[in-house]
Amino acid sequence: MAGVLSGFTTIWALAALGYVLARLRFLGDQAPRVLGQLVFSVAGPALLFTTLSRTSLDRIVTGASLAFAASAIVVAVLYALVARLVWRRDARTVTIGTLGASYVNAGNMGLAIAAYVLGDVSLVVPVLLFQLLIFGPIALAVLDLASGQGRPSAARLALLPVRNPLMIASAAGILVAATGWHPPDLLLEPFELVGAAAVPAALLAFGMSLPGARPLRGGPDAPERYLAVTLKVVVQPLLAYLIGRLVLDLPDHQVFAAVITAALPTAQNVFVFALRYRTAESLARDVVMLSTLVSALVMVLAAVFLV
Repeated sequence: MAGVLSGFTTIWALAALGYVLARLRFLGDQAPRVLGQLVFSVAGPALLFTTLSRTSLDRIVTGASLAFAASAIVVAVLYALVARLVWRRDARTVTIGTLGASYVNAGNMGLAIAAYVLGDVSLVVPVLLFQLLIFGPIALAVLDLASGQGRPSAARLALLPVRNPLMIASAAGILVAATGWHPPDLLLEPFELVGAAAVPAALLAFGMSLPGARPLRGGPDAPERYLAVTLKVVVQPLLAYLIGRLVLDLPDHQVFAAVITAALPTAQNVFVFALRYRTAESLARDVVMLSTLVSALVMVLAAVFLV
């Protein structure tokens, strides 16, 4: 319980600081966008490289991670179908909403929850890898292609990984881990220093976007917002439980790990992506905010009934 509350306290403390800075106009009106670009292009890649380069590859696939991945894919497909076929949203808006419904905060909240609730930080590593190497790159490729003009050429498709800093950093980190090479501290220290800014910068950018925000307001994107939050914090954990218990027949501790990781709130990176591609920014912000509030209750309930 303490790990859940501690993790959320950290998130909201930094978001509150960003809110105060924005209200005081301390860093100017463009600060959220600048910080978002910093996270996307510099600090985020540095953090991914240092994290993945030290990951043991034999911990990538576990029963809990399979249940999590299956639940994430199902809710992503559900949201995308409704947003595209029922609401007729464009590809970029559908992608941001789909990420809001399925892309969890594994890097910040996930590490705290894994350490203090699950008792094993490595349990969140497969979730990070799934999102960073499969789920995230696919979404970013869609956003990148949808942001261009006309039909993308084969050359542009082939160059997508080279143009995305997060993809490059992830691939480099996995390559280092696969070779078994341990880079000297002198080489890694600059990456660690820059990467340490990724999470707080993302949280500050999120907080700076909050003045004037009304996540419970009506409006044209209200149905999308509530669908994404419901899928994220209610449907995805429930699916992870059913898949882990009934389909994979996992032991209790792995079922609990699958449910807790699936119940994590929407990652701040979704808001960073929205800033980067200048699309559905209010939707991303509101989904992150509401899911962070509601998921705390869901994880506490999961701990009460499954532990």
